[in-house]
Formats: sequence, C-alpha cells, structure tokens
Amino acid sequence: MTPIAVLGNGRVGGNLAAALTRAGHEVTVADRAPGAAADAARRARIVINATPGAGSLERLVALREELRGKILVDVSNATTDGPDGLPADLIHPGSSLAERLQEALPETHVVKTLNTMLFPVMTAPDTLTQPPTAFLSGEDPQAKQTVRELLTDLGWHKEWITDLGGIRTARATEAAILFVPHVIRTTGFTPFAISIAR
Repeated sequence: MTPIAVLGNGRVGGNLAAALTRAGHEVTVADRAPGAAADAARRARIVINATPGAGSLERLVALREELRGKILVDVSNATTDGPDGLPADLIHPGSSLAERLQEALPETHVVKTLNTMLFPVMTAPDTLTQPPTAFLSGEDPQAKQTVRELLTDLGWHKEWITDLGGIRTARATEAAILFVPHVIRTTGFTPFAISIAR
C-alpha cells in the first residue's frame, strides 16, 4: 500500500483518487483549504498533480520542500481556453509544463503520464473499443517504473504503456491536447485517447 496524495479534487483528481483507493493504496485528496496540499504532499510517497495546468507551476513550486525526494506524477495540460471553454493553445510552446516543473523542482522526480486522453479513460482503459496508449516521460528510470506499476493498478495493460524517454518528450504529449477540442466538437465528450497503432 503506497501513500499517495492527489492535488486537485475535480473530475480528474476525484476519479484517480477513487480508483487508486479501490486498488488498495492509501490516498489523500488535498482540497483548497490552506495548507491542505502541503500536508498531503508531506505524508505521501507519490504526489499526483491533477490541478488545472494553467496554475500548476506556481502551486507546485510553493511545495518545493514537501516534494523533495518524492515522485510527482503530472497529468495536467497547461493551456489557455477558447470562448467555448475548450483548450485553445499551449501556455508553454516549445517546452512543457512537465519540463518547467522538473527545472523548478530538481530534487523531485517528475513523471508525465495520462494527459493524452479524456479523464474517464485514465482509470478505465479497457472500456475503449481499441487499446489506448499511456505515455511516460521522465528523467528517473525508477520513478517511471513506479508509475508504470501504478498504471497497471489502474487497469493499464503493460503493452499499452510506452516510455518515451526523458522529460523533454513531454512536450510532444502535452501538444496532443490540441487534438482534443476538435475531436470533442466533432464527436462530443465520448471517452477517447491518443493511441499508437502497431
């Protein structure tokens, strides 16, 4: 049983917290109360960033001490929204939120994953008609292995998980968010994921 803190209690964070609890992990969800995120991160071995990506960098840098030596699983995408509320553009073009986090938190092991799908797929990948892909980006091999095991707890088959390499590769998966508004406008909010077909 791994102590996990989920930062963000919206649809993404709530969904992940519930699924990880069902898988037997000790999960704390940090609400917006003052100090809640710091308390949750301090007690955890793994911290999941499910906060809105536009403000994630500032929020997490404020937790530098609490995140020291921890694995930070970043599932957010940093975007500006269009008039319809859907993602319109990247906040960190030519870089990524995950890269900025790793630069700002050098003693934290940042792993990017689960950001190339609608949130229900994160914890129910088997519900799609075709196998989805969960990508991993990060500098620390052991941290990525730990996250890979966490993904299997969420129902991801090992062959559906692709390690892209270092944290710089997160700029590719974060850019995939630009597909999302167009797909949603075409087919609605039916769950989908970016997948590599072989």
